[in-house]
Amino acid sequence: MVNAIGAALPGATWQRCRTHYRRNLLTKVPKSAQPWVATLVRTIFDQPDADTVPAQYDRAVTAIGERFPTAADRLHDAREELLAFTGFPREVWRQVWSNNPQERVNKEIRRRTGVVGIFPNRAAIIRLVGAVLAEPTDEWTEGRRYMGLELLNKARLALITTEGTNTEPVAAELAAA
Repeated sequence: MVNAIGAALPGATWQRCRTHYRRNLLTKVPKSAQPWVATLVRTIFDQPDADTVPAQYDRAVTAIGERFPTAADRLHDAREELLAFTGFPREVWRQVWSNNPQERVNKEIRRRTGVVGIFPNRAAIIRLVGAVLAEPTDEWTEGRRYMGLELLNKARLALITTEGTNTEPVAAELAAA
């Protein structure tokens, strides 16, 4: 998936879900140490600004490494994926570091398809899943947004250019927005 994102969106940042990563990391430590490691990893995300997050990350890796070197190595290797949110304004960190809305939609799709069980044909499942997906779309169209336009404008990053690409029309369009 990371390679596909890089190919389709050059320069895009990949943010790994902190909850799912923490669950994966906890499988590398004994059950008795899992609460301690989980709390330590949570402190990384509880920092007040982007400057203190990397320092806390380093402290967490060091502390975990003293007792569980394998887990510390995994945490160290995931640094870029876990700290990508720091490139955004603090107001959108909660939305960037988690995929909760997507998880809720997936859960609702599983719930509804589980009730039906067996579908008579492909069109039937597409209708059901389409109806489930239309609900959040309608809610967001009506004004309830996960990230409002003001937050999206605040999170707008600098335009990335690649050699041989004329980005001036795109830059002018972004500046006018």
